[in-house]
Amino acid sequence: MSVLDKVKFDADGYMEDSNAWTPEIAEAIAKREEVTLTERSWVVINYARNEFKVKGEAPTLRNITKNTDVDTKELYSLFPGGPGKMAAKVAGLHKPTGCI
Repeated sequence: MSVLDKVKFDADGYMEDSNAWTPEIAEAIAKREEVTLTERSWVVINYARNEFKVKGEAPTLRNITKNTDVDTKELYSLFPGGPGKMAAKVAGLHKPTGCI
């Protein structure tokens, strides 16, 4: 049984309850999405989780690049195919506002 079997996801693959998130779940989501997590990925994930705790929503791409040392190019390499959405998904958050 996978750790993801115990988690509820919406139709787009985002966790329904972000409070149920754990680093183990992040690893499993990343594997499912074919994303390799690195130390730099965790900078983004931890920032996104903290922003969510403070503001109640996932941070935008601009917010991530402005407030971490991860620039846009690196963000796209860490979370391919839409870094804002993918980072939020791995961080156990809902789809960021403004993402299509």
